[in-house]
Amino acid sequence: MLPTWFFLTALALFGLVFGSFANVVIWRFPRGESLSQPPSRCPACETPIRWYDNIPVVSWLALRGRCRACGTRISPRYPTVELLSGVLWVVAGVRFGQTWQTAFAVAFFYLLMILSFIDWDTMRLPDQLVGFTALIGVVGAVVSALTGIALVPLAPVIGLPAAPVTTAVIGALLGIGVSLAIALLYSLIRKVDGFGGGDVKLLGAMGIFLGPYVLLAFFAGSVLGAIYGVVATAASRLGLQTKFPFGPFLAIGAILTVLWGPTVWHLYTGLLS
Repeated sequence: MLPTWFFLTALALFGLVFGSFANVVIWRFPRGESLSQPPSRCPACETPIRWYDNIPVVSWLALRGRCRACGTRISPRYPTVELLSGVLWVVAGVRFGQTWQTAFAVAFFYLLMILSFIDWDTMRLPDQLVGFTALIGVVGAVVSALTGIALVPLAPVIGLPAAPVTTAVIGALLGIGVSLAIALLYSLIRKVDGFGGGDVKLLGAMGIFLGPYVLLAFFAGSVLGAIYGVVATAASRLGLQTKFPFGPFLAIGAILTVLWGPTVWHLYTGLLS
């Protein structure tokens, strides 16, 4: 076992580095561009970015948020994504410790972050990335069932025997089924789409990692989305026609559920009984 401080520091550093790559994915993937070629460059003057100007967070601060070559302002989004990635990696490490489950939590949180920013920018969730997220969850559930090592689900069901594959299937079906039913009902009543098919697929992928707790993530995301929607609608002249991406709120709900879902549910059922 590594010293806790060393383990969490390593996670933070790797999270920052992968956060830099996340910026590349967020920008290039929706545009169908290669993730490796050409190398990173200034979008204004197209000068290749030197390695010492591409150190996560540090380079942005050292350059005061501007390109070294042309002085064009660099969006604070870049260090924000890098920092968020580092924080999420550390949060996963604190929650699951030095276990293999941390690796799957890191992958889940990291991909949710990337999907959230893409959805925020484009109002769509790429099927390839959602499918990749689901694939990692399936691998984790199968390996858990074969080896007995806890990997997936990340939020075990309190009071029920561990059956990773069954739990994953139930979670995926609940995520897809409930969200699809609500979306169809909303469309019938309002005659407009409530949320897109990408959100339904994302909930299915989340269900693999969360099992039945995907409903709790859906509820938390819906509450956060509703709060944002009320504020956005009040600030917009479009009124109830205001549209905003739902994926980021589902992602936040999923992360909160991994951290506290079983505890919250246990307290809730305890109050009912």
